[in-house]
Amino acid sequence: MVMRRPAEVFLNELGVPYEEDANPNYVVVKHASLFTSTLLSKVLSFPNVKLFNATTVEDLITRPGANGNPKETRIAGVVVNWTLVTLHHDDHSCMDPNTINAPIIVSTTGHDGPFGAFCAKRLVSMGSVDELGGMRGLDMNSAEDAIVKNTREVTKGLIIGGMELSEIDGFNRMGPTFGAMVLSGVKAAEEALKVFDERQRECAE
Repeated sequence: MVMRRPAEVFLNELGVPYEEDANPNYVVVKHASLFTSTLLSKVLSFPNVKLFNATTVEDLITRPGANGNPKETRIAGVVVNWTLVTLHHDDHSCMDPNTINAPIIVSTTGHDGPFGAFCAKRLVSMGSVDELGGMRGLDMNSAEDAIVKNTREVTKGLIIGGMELSEIDGFNRMGPTFGAMVLSGVKAAEEALKVFDERQRECAE
């Protein structure tokens, strides 16, 4: 698992060992499973974290914006269902989904695919975004910087990062490196904290 620097700062925080190559631009984790299992164990140790296994987000909960403008629609949560149910909506009887209300959603579902770029595509279909930029061809150097720097609250209540952001903004594909994906996640967390701070200030005023 190749990770471009400065992702090793996050690896040090997690306690994931890595090899430092002669190339000063990246480090190598010996297996992706070592990274993901360590990360999951750290996250799940927090008492306020829940993991929903085999669960799919199949829609967004919305609240109307000013004057009904779809571009000002606020995202207020997600609609979830069992993954197998979502995959078979066309060939079995309806099973009603559940809802999870949330003040902020972070979506990093990857580039376009069966479940990829779900929120990005949904924003277009509901009129909150005019059109997708569409992921461009592979260029690791430009893609990794763009993904990290531009991770943000795309529409009120919804932060998008990682390769899903490339579908919104038309950035390049980053290829088989994972540093920017990790650092985009860190940036998404920072953006979420910023949103909470702004809302607290607005309430105080």
